[in-house]
Amino acid sequence: MTQKTTKRAMAFRSLLPAVAALAWPTMLEQLMQTAVQYIDTAMVGSLGTAATAAVGSTVTVNWLIGSSVSAFGVGFLGYISQAIGAKEPTRARKAAAQSVLMVLAAGLLFTALTLSLSGLIPAWMQVTPSLRPLASRYFFILYLPMLPRAASIIFGTVLRAAGDSKTPMRVGVGVNLINVTLNFLLIYKTRQLTLFGQSFTVWGAGLGVVGAAAASAAAFLFGGLAITIAFYRHPLISPRGLSLKLDKKVLLPCLRVAFPNMLQRFGTSLGYVAFAAMINALGETATAAHTIANTVESAFYIPGYGMQTAAATLTGNAVGAGDRERVKAQARVIFLCEVGLMLISGSLLFAFAPTMVGLFSRDAAVILLGSTVLRMVACSEPFYGVSIVIEGMLQGVGKTAVPFVFNIIGMWGVRIVGTFVCTRLLGLGLISAWGCMIGHNMLLFVLFVCYFRRGRWNPLGR
Repeated sequence: MTQKTTKRAMAFRSLLPAVAALAWPTMLEQLMQTAVQYIDTAMVGSLGTAATAAVGSTVTVNWLIGSSVSAFGVGFLGYISQAIGAKEPTRARKAAAQSVLMVLAAGLLFTALTLSLSGLIPAWMQVTPSLRPLASRYFFILYLPMLPRAASIIFGTVLRAAGDSKTPMRVGVGVNLINVTLNFLLIYKTRQLTLFGQSFTVWGAGLGVVGAAAASAAAFLFGGLAITIAFYRHPLISPRGLSLKLDKKVLLPCLRVAFPNMLQRFGTSLGYVAFAAMINALGETATAAHTIANTVESAFYIPGYGMQTAAATLTGNAVGAGDRERVKAQARVIFLCEVGLMLISGSLLFAFAPTMVGLFSRDAAVILLGSTVLRMVACSEPFYGVSIVIEGMLQGVGKTAVPFVFNIIGMWGVRIVGTFVCTRLLGLGLISAWGCMIGHNMLLFVLFVCYFRRGRWNPLGR
């Protein structure tokens, strides 16, 4: 073994605990969220394909809103992680105080938008006319607690930037438990259940899809309150005692990072909306299969997004400390972990796709179609994971313009145009649309890897 190889092995062993400490709470949090999403989908799916389609038809709009709010958090992520790496806690706390203003602005703005447009969104999404009233009610209830949802997203990102990924995880566990419990009570009617040979009556409101929305809204309210309390009690970045007045010296650098990321998330999420609208037009079976496949697939991206959190925070810390070698060593460790985990998750997704889809639907046509597209996308998992990690590193150094350009090209130049041609002009179905999605993911892999290898992303030099 050469001296260079020995040094790299030692660096791997020394950095792996730090990577794991940041990544595993995020992975567990997302695993819990995905598990609850599975349960939600299964519970609503038991009401029939129409109910699944009504709920699933606005999922991409949810992504659009959530990702737009998340972009503001990314602006604070790079600033705070670099301030902590440079051992400037006061600067980090000032940024945390400015994030409170951002929560208020984003929460109130999106509350007004979502509630006022709830009656129009199902029509824009080309939902079957008979399902539009139900989809509209679901969407309206879901966004009543938009301010607490904004707090959960932005304050959660600020805490992770400070190296605390456990607090958002704990709050997420509470949110998920509340959601599942209320789903159980609000979706179904009062019924008889048998457990360990004993029969007993369980009260139920029998609200169906509306009950699922109410359960989620209540859970979001709890999550926003809980993470706000934890944020204000945090020993490192609590804004308690600091002025909440607008501070341009702190806020403007954060917004300069956030703005390209917001455009990226808005543009790609709008692409998801257009993508889903074209799929919704293919009918209930395609919509249900697409919704279920998206739900299943989300669990297998968990390693990628866990590693992205570690990449963003640790890269920001290293840049703040001016440690160029640590930036490079961390990148190697995170890449190795990421590719290994995504190879495992992709293999599992391919092997168990029919079983996973079967958890949410008994419709043979939905199971066949959903499992086919999942097996297709499973082959691209490791490549997409690399793109996610590189994007996390760029967030950590505050460079969000390049990911914006790459993602917009991939979404609109490949996925949307390709899906339009395949489904509208050539008359093909859901499989062709997911083929375009995989093409989008592979293009991102090529673009991000080429940019990363050039080394210009690193402000400390190659």
